[in-house]
Amino acid sequence: MRDRSRGAHLAPVLRPDGFAVWWWLSVLAAAAVLALLLGPDLPAAIVAAGPGFWLLFGFVVLGELRPVVASGRVDPEGVTLSTAFLFAVLLRWGPELALFSVVAAAAVGETARRKRLFAASFNGAQYVLSYGAAWAVLHAAGWQASPQAPATLPPGALWLVLLAAGVYHLINLGVVGTAIGLVERRPVRAAVFENVAYFTMTTGAVLALSPLVVVVLAVDWAFLPLLLLPLFLLWKTAAMSLEREERSLHDGLTGLANRTLLADRVHAHLAAGRPGALCLLDLDRFKEVNDTLGHAVGDDLLVRVAERLRDAIGDQGIAARIGGDEFVLLLESADEAEALATLSCLGRTLLQPYELGGARLEVEVSIGLAMLGTHGGDLEVLQRHADAAMYAAKEAGDLVAVFRPGLQQSVPSRLSLLAELRGATQRGELEVHYQPQVAVVGGAPRGMEALVRWRHPQRGLLPPAEFLPLAERTAVMRSVTSAVLEQVLGQLAVWQQAGLAVPVAVNVSLHDLADPAFAGRVRDGLRDHGVPPDLLTLEITEEALVGDPGRALATLDACRATGVELSLDDFGTGHSSLLRLKRLPVSEVKIDRSFVRSLDEAPDGPDAAIVRSVVELTRGLGLRCVAEGVETRRALAVLRRIGCDVAQGFLVARPLPSGEATEWLRGALARGSRPGEDRAGRSTTSASLRGGLSPLR
Repeated sequence: MRDRSRGAHLAPVLRPDGFAVWWWLSVLAAAAVLALLLGPDLPAAIVAAGPGFWLLFGFVVLGELRPVVASGRVDPEGVTLSTAFLFAVLLRWGPELALFSVVAAAAVGETARRKRLFAASFNGAQYVLSYGAAWAVLHAAGWQASPQAPATLPPGALWLVLLAAGVYHLINLGVVGTAIGLVERRPVRAAVFENVAYFTMTTGAVLALSPLVVVVLAVDWAFLPLLLLPLFLLWKTAAMSLEREERSLHDGLTGLANRTLLADRVHAHLAAGRPGALCLLDLDRFKEVNDTLGHAVGDDLLVRVAERLRDAIGDQGIAARIGGDEFVLLLESADEAEALATLSCLGRTLLQPYELGGARLEVEVSIGLAMLGTHGGDLEVLQRHADAAMYAAKEAGDLVAVFRPGLQQSVPSRLSLLAELRGATQRGELEVHYQPQVAVVGGAPRGMEALVRWRHPQRGLLPPAEFLPLAERTAVMRSVTSAVLEQVLGQLAVWQQAGLAVPVAVNVSLHDLADPAFAGRVRDGLRDHGVPPDLLTLEITEEALVGDPGRALATLDACRATGVELSLDDFGTGHSSLLRLKRLPVSEVKIDRSFVRSLDEAPDGPDAAIVRSVVELTRGLGLRCVAEGVETRRALAVLRRIGCDVAQGFLVARPLPSGEATEWLRGALARGSRPGEDRAGRSTTSASLRGGLSPLR
């Protein structure tokens, strides 16, 4: 009977209040009155109709349980063939048996679909009114039909049957559309005429079978079962068509909606003026799962995430996968506060650990939120704004960020900046600045750490925080590493010729460690510039080892075989592992400034205890220990008491251009100081690509 599927499936969204309650009660009361007027002779009518009626009633129930779904995009649950048989009952035996069949079929169908009583009663009542209106048209035109005197189709009856079917359809559309408009608090006219062409076409196609059923009944009801075969073929054809459509509208891996279906739903929301929220969700560090555990586990993770999304959203929206580890949610949220509350609950669900591939995985997500209408009037704009908000959430370390007008320039700006950075590495726009390091005991210079800057043609000198985080997400980071390594090797050669032979460490990214040819390029660069390998140190971070530890360790071993040394940067801030530290061929560990910063205010606090533990650990392993971010004499005194080897920070000096760094070294020598020697008997200076620890001020 589901001529207007949304009318038959209001349960998920129906919240009875205000005019919606009034309309429901009015429809129910009218249907009850109609049923009372026509129902006193029902038992006798059923007996008089004979076996033909019961056979047709069986078809009604069967048709109600087996809907014909023509399109999952417009009508997810379809129109049922019971409509054709019910209208045939009305034409053949009149209103008493038709209304009895309507109520019985509605009860069977709504129970099978587990509808709430409120929605089920409304649906049954609106069908009673629709068929009652159709009978009124027939009766007014002189149509005579009863169980005692079944009607046939007299000549010229076609136009009357079409008129009655049209009235049935209009009442169905009007009653249901009004209910939808009241419930969703949008214009009733828009709700009534939403997808009206589709519903008219499908309902008309089903109702066209009714006169044929009446003709068969008039000849011999025993011929009715012959209709089952063509009807089954119709149902099967529709099912196959729907299956093909479903495949074209859903993601093959997760079963969620794809971009096409998402666009349809967003367009329908916007066209109807319904409130809602578009949310872009991205899994943080998903590439590491693929690289470490394999693509099969990565796909399994995506499926599990999709299941949680589907369960968490339920019937309050849809979830779509638009590619890779990006998901889009369309929420039925009335306002921003409701959407944020939903996403907060969703976040707690997604952050629960996943047991996959024998590993326990914890997934972090970043979500960008854009409200329909407020933040955009089409999918492209909404998705772009949600994307900008998602990046804002990612950069702030938050679960959710809401789009604000100030963010709309950020995504194009990032993309253009990344494109410019590709050319900047070839045009020589990157510069390396050097920050001195000194021995904690005695203050003798121990070398330099070099920080990369970008001399942008329009924006001036950019600190690393403005472009490195963006570059580190892409393979552009390899070009940045190559450009900086070339400058560092050139500077090493200059200092060597000037009698200032100090080693430099260049920070390398996960993209470099994943490149099997990286060690060869380092070896060739040292040879081309005539720089001894022991004057170069490569700095790595713990984060760079998470993606593919096996490949990263192989690259590090190959680099170490060339004679260069390795330094572990930002120790304690990433996936710290004593086993990893023992396996890495490093000679130096750098304590992150986040632990050093509080030594001035809390010399005996928890951060001091962490620094002391790291110093004792590195000393036990025979490694150097460098403290970054030293800015006060009191912090330096704490490091001296703890036993740290090297200090670096604004207390010593700010980052210096290469010329000023050269003068700093010469001044240290003029004062009688020499670059300090490490346990291996060589000077220690480092150059880092990251540079975020000691920004240029």
